[in-house]
This record gives sequence, C-alpha cells and structure tokens, in this order.
Amino acid sequence: MRLDKYLSDMGAGTRSELKKDIKSGLVTVDGITVRDPGTQVTPDSLITYRGEAVGYEEYSYYMLNKPAGVISASEDLHETTVVDLITDQKRKDLFPVGRLDRDTEGLLIITNDGEMAHRLLSPRHHVDKTYYARVTGIVTADTVEAFASGLVLPDGLECLPADLKILGISNVSAEDISNSDSLSSQKYTDTEVRIREGKFHQIKRMFLATGHEVIYLKRLSMGPLTLDPSLEPGEYRRLTSDEIKELKSI
Repeated sequence: MRLDKYLSDMGAGTRSELKKDIKSGLVTVDGITVRDPGTQVTPDSLITYRGEAVGYEEYSYYMLNKPAGVISASEDLHETTVVDLITDQKRKDLFPVGRLDRDTEGLLIITNDGEMAHRLLSPRHHVDKTYYARVTGIVTADTVEAFASGLVLPDGLECLPADLKILGISNVSAEDISNSDSLSSQKYTDTEVRIREGKFHQIKRMFLATGHEVIYLKRLSMGPLTLDPSLEPGEYRRLTSDEIKELKSI
C-alpha cells in the first residue's frame, strides 16, 4: 500500500498533512528517509513518523461497556458516539457491531472487521445476546412461557423464542427510575433475557407486549463474549487473541 495511506490508516494524520510531512523528510522506511508519499510499503515495513515508530494494525477489536447517554454510531456532529470513547484507537474506520439504544448499557464490540461483524449480526447465524432487564410489575411464569413460545407483537413482528429468567422481585420508587419519573412506588422484577435476533427496541417491545415497562437494560454477552466485570460504564479494553478467535469461529 502507499506510505501516506499506511500512516493515515494508523491515525497519524490526514492524507494531505502526511504528504507534506513525508516530502519534508519526517518519515523513514526500514531506516531510510523517504520523501515520496506513494512509496509502496507492507504491514511488515519498519516505519517511523516524526521519530516515533508506527506499527500497522489491519484489524482492531475492542470490548466496550457502553454507558447510557452515548449513541451507537461511528461519528456524529452533535452527539458523543461509542467510537469517540475509544481514545487509543489507531484506525479511523472503527464502528460498533450492531447497536444499543441510547439509554441501554453494556457489552458492545467495536472493530473495523466487517466480515466478523456481518457474521455476528447475520440473522441466519442466530447469535445469542443476553441482557439484564429491570421491568415494572411482577413477571410470572406465564410471561416466561410466552417468551419461550415466541411472541407476536401488536405491530405484527414475530419474535423467535427467547429465554427469560426471573432473578428477583423488589420495590422501586420513582426517585430510582431515571426514565420513568411518572411511576409511583411499585414492584419491579429483575430478569435475564437471551434472544437470538436484534430487532429495533426488541426487548422493550417484548416486555411491553406482556404488560411490563423496561426501566433499565444492560447487555451482558454476545455469542461467546461476556462483558468484562472489571469494566466500568465508558471503559473498554482490547479483545484477547482467544476472544477474537472465538468470535471468528461463529
């Protein structure tokens, strides 16, 4: 690939800026100063820019614990995106694998590997996604059975069978519910839901169809990948080689 593209891919600067710097002698390739931005290099080339080594990384993989209030997008002129949170990124072509609603937290994969993302999101692969959901009211065995049978929502959406597990029932007050201030003190149920698809607002719509409002939602896992419990909302880390291998095996 071209030298200026190599450096641009690694986030060293814009192509126009890099061309000027290369022509000014600020870049070396395998120990030799190069002034032609079109010089052909490979990922194995030893390249320095302004005295700093610039290693090439074809694909990047991150696990992010998405916080509420951040949108699942690569870029936005007005909003903070999940990609904005990856502060040590080299590549400029990162994107989230799928999306989580603005108010939903939890596991989100950030990468530039389009092939892997396609497999994880493809309906024919039915990659499991597990969520923790706190909902209003008392979830009963009838709702568990309805989820397992495959709900048909009021708008006609036919949901695949989903696994719903009741974790516990408690009281919650309006002060504890950030997105439902109109609710008075009432019962709520903590649940765990596993779905094999990812329609728009699907879990919220499924619960609403059974008489419950989701007041908190967090994704815990996607396929073989489970959210690292050490990551606070907004924190991230690179995926390990074993985690990447498992995701690519789907």
